[in-house]
Amino acid sequence: MTRTIVALDFSSRDEALNFLKQFHQPIYVKIGMELTYAAGLELVKEIIKMGHHIFLDLKLHDIPNTVKGGMRNLANLGVDIVNVHCAGGIAMMKAAIEGLNEGAKDGKRPLCIGVTQLTSTTKEVMNEELLIPGEVLDVVLHYAQNAKKAGLDGVVCSVHEVEKIHEVCGKDFLTVTPGIRLADDSNDDQKRVATPLYARQKGSDYIVVGRSITKSQDPKATYAKIEEMLK
Repeated sequence: MTRTIVALDFSSRDEALNFLKQFHQPIYVKIGMELTYAAGLELVKEIIKMGHHIFLDLKLHDIPNTVKGGMRNLANLGVDIVNVHCAGGIAMMKAAIEGLNEGAKDGKRPLCIGVTQLTSTTKEVMNEELLIPGEVLDVVLHYAQNAKKAGLDGVVCSVHEVEKIHEVCGKDFLTVTPGIRLADDSNDDQKRVATPLYARQKGSDYIVVGRSITKSQDPKATYAKIEEMLK
């Protein structure tokens, strides 16, 4: 079953906590750079105490030893998912898993997934600005295969790449898909987008939904509507 992760794209601790007060049952949330840099990792601990599950979206991308040390320190926060950039290479991704295993004192590390290509990246940007030749799908599949070789649990990708990733990496290899919008919402800066229903049909394991929920007039009702679509 596809699960919904709500992106807490807020710029302060109070905004995030006030939003979460609407939800009396535990939900899955994504905490990214904006909120982490504003409120720090103490907020992550607060939200965990409220009972919510957390995808900590900090996209580590550095030399292997630095990533290993960073993941070692993130391992015991109590979050459910962390991530790295696949562009860092296999050695870096392996180091991330090593750091998580070393840091997980209770023996249970967070899931670790790799960002393939951002959903704001088009073929033109990839080819002309990043000088990566070929089609976006081919690059995403290659990065996903590298992530699997490195021991990661899955990848962040667009909905449009999910089926192929599951074909080459297996059904148990997680696909977490941002760029999810309701049919009548704006795409904003996302390029490779999809609706929740389309994501479920394509086999996404988790969808990440931000503004469609957080900016709606009734976030709790919108969340419930999306969850119903995913059954």
